Amino acid sequence: MIGYLRALGLVVCCGWSAFMAVAPAHAREPWRVVLPEQRHMQIRNPGQVPGPRFPEIPTPPTVTVPEPADSCPIWDMPLDQAIRIALDNSEVIRVLGGSSGRTIYDPAVANTQIDVARGRFDPNLESNNNFFRNQTPGESFDPVDPSRVIITGPANNEYSNRTGLSKIGPTGATAGVGVVTDPRRYDMTGLPLNPRVPTSFEMSVTQPLLQGGGWRPNLAPIEIARIDTERSFFQMKDAVQEMVRGVVEAYWALVAARTDVWAREQQVKQTEYALKVAEANLASGFASLADVAQSRSALADFRAGLITANAAVLDREAALRNILGLPPSVPSRIVPVSPPSSQRLEVEWPTVLDVAAVRRPDLIEWKLILEAQQQHLIVRRNEALPRVDAVALYRWNGLEGRTPDREIVSTHAGQYTEWQLGVNFSVPLGQRASRARLREEELLIRRDRAQLDQAFHQAAHQLADSYRNLAQYYDQYRAYQDSRIASRENLDAQMAVFSVNLSRQGERAIYLNVLQAITAWGNAVSAEARALTAYNAELATLERQSGVILEAHGIRFAEERFASIGPMGRLFADRCYPRDFQPGPNAPRYPDSERPAENAFDLEDPVGPRRRLPSVTPPEPSSAKPAASEINVRGIEPIPRPMPFPQSK
Repeated sequence: MIGYLRALGLVVCCGWSAFMAVAPAHAREPWRVVLPEQRHMQIRNPGQVPGPRFPEIPTPPTVTVPEPADSCPIWDMPLDQAIRIALDNSEVIRVLGGSSGRTIYDPAVANTQIDVARGRFDPNLESNNNFFRNQTPGESFDPVDPSRVIITGPANNEYSNRTGLSKIGPTGATAGVGVVTDPRRYDMTGLPLNPRVPTSFEMSVTQPLLQGGGWRPNLAPIEIARIDTERSFFQMKDAVQEMVRGVVEAYWALVAARTDVWAREQQVKQTEYALKVAEANLASGFASLADVAQSRSALADFRAGLITANAAVLDREAALRNILGLPPSVPSRIVPVSPPSSQRLEVEWPTVLDVAAVRRPDLIEWKLILEAQQQHLIVRRNEALPRVDAVALYRWNGLEGRTPDREIVSTHAGQYTEWQLGVNFSVPLGQRASRARLREEELLIRRDRAQLDQAFHQAAHQLADSYRNLAQYYDQYRAYQDSRIASRENLDAQMAVFSVNLSRQGERAIYLNVLQAITAWGNAVSAEARALTAYNAELATLERQSGVILEAHGIRFAEERFASIGPMGRLFADRCYPRDFQPGPNAPRYPDSERPAENAFDLEDPVGPRRRLPSVTPPEPSSAKPAASEINVRGIEPIPRPMPFPQSK
């Protein structure tokens, strides 16, 4: 038995020690009768901090280990679908490069402050119940023997009840009714009434006449809370607008990057073919080591550029995944299938200014700030007034008790009354604090008006930048189109001349001209894609700067509600209250070509079908060199066709 008790005591001690050791790991104060001093710092191990963990995320692709094109599924993503995914994952509103710090819950959180401000005018019910027993010792002469002094302590039992209902009105008046009951029972004889029960019922009104009076100063906090709710909504709307604009920009940036990869791949394939031609001619004795070295140097440069272009595609796709709320790597490769628009949009400058002045969320926010400051000014002006209160009170008093002959006596209703009328006045001499707060509010209004003017000034410059950028990007796109056509013709001509010279004995083929033509053609293709995608992204930027990008995409906000405790408490059914403002799905706006969007740039192979390499045996003597007018613009012999751009099938 003793051994059993010892084992039980050991288990209890071990369990208590384990509990005391684990309790600090959960950031909870251990239970003790007397809390000790904190004489050292307790820092938990990072692994003991509770919280979520990263989900299972596949290894993201790199330029070193890319995703296999044959095993990786393709996700043909139109731009409308990309925007819809971003809206569905907008519980925390994201922008390019991170988070905006806004959530869909912000307006609902700010909306609760309206009821907080209204709570000042709710009726207040108060009931105080206290029970007392007083027994204080006291000295007195002994009635039997007056020469003696005795100490007695009769007990007094008392119950006090004070119940009242009061309410503040919109004008600042405080009205109240109250009942006071104070029964008392004494542990002695010879009293007229024992027990004795005094009661009273009173009605009172206190109306501020200057400071604290008037419906506008008293309702101003509610108006301020309502304005703050509107500010929170427009701040969230501004973040959603930036998110939609960021999705559009990231989408077109990915299209431009994929087009650049295609151009770099064509440059590499053309240079590889030129290198093989140079090596074959070197073996045949028709080329020098300098020609081969130049071809190898150009090929190395183009391969380095291709690595940079592939890395840019991965970066642009990662940026798009981030703003869409997708993990950094999923078992599918995003392929944009919405072609960019090549039509010029005619923008009317006065219309843009008029729309932005009304619809831009940041300008609306400054207007609301100024409106809230006007409400604060009303409150400050009222606080700078003297305190003058009119007071009125009417009370009905009653009394009830038991006489020594056991008879209960009481007063009649309304028999004993009292009333009170008065005016109370108070004012701090000089009113320094209230006057300082009033001056502060007046200066804040001046400052906010200046900030509003600056906001309009800044918005006008931003709109002007977008207006100029639209014209610039579209004109650049048309210019790069002409540059691409000219560089293509130059490449065909240089390749034709290069091929003709290689096929003639005694003629030296200058590869530098071909290299320059390949470089110019690839740069023209990339520049054309960048200009057109920048133009399409700038269209979204102009809508963003005008404040109508959500309306242009058919995006509306819907209020979601949730159940919480109602006015009657937990014993009754919960009531529904606003939870969030969830942006709804966007309307279809962008076309879906069902093929990679970069194909809209007419990505034809710059050369013809693959031709055979020159033989290592000396060729037969050739005829006279044809005139330049006799050379086909696409070459006398077919130029090798590079591999086509991978399709999203």
